[in-house]
Amino acid sequence: MMDLSQLQSTLASKSYEKIADICDEVMLQVASRGIAFQEEWPYAIHLLGHIYVNDLNSARFLWKSIPQRIKESRPELVAAWKIGQCLWNRDYAGVYGAIRGFGWSPEVIGLVTTFSENYTKKMFQLLTSAYSTITVADVAHFVGMSEDDATNFVILTSDFSALPAM
Repeated sequence: MMDLSQLQSTLASKSYEKIADICDEVMLQVASRGIAFQEEWPYAIHLLGHIYVNDLNSARFLWKSIPQRIKESRPELVAAWKIGQCLWNRDYAGVYGAIRGFGWSPEVIGLVTTFSENYTKKMFQLLTSAYSTITVADVAHFVGMSEDDATNFVILTSDFSALPAM
């Protein structure tokens, strides 16, 4: 039997950056005891934990190690992997499509929502450091929003007081 209480308390406390390490450790402990765990293992949470900390190599390794029958029986796991694939392929808009394209379970919705918020902030920071001028349409594409939402996001998150006086 597996003890996933530490994982559950980590999810409850929203310490999402710790999920991948906790899952890796528990998985190794269980496997070292020769306990069969594949059917009950929280693969989607584990995979999303690696995606959350941007450890795409570990996410790919985990995905490849999951038995095909489990992939075929868990749509949420496949949806989580879709996010990883989009990140791996630098399909920035696809990341948002993958997030919005699935009805996430209560166990992972907080993790996915926080990842999405952090990803949007990161993309916005990259855009502001990479471009001196950029169209609203391009910003909307990179941060996965409509043009109106992207405009509002820019207005709400920008520090216009740092601009030189005209």
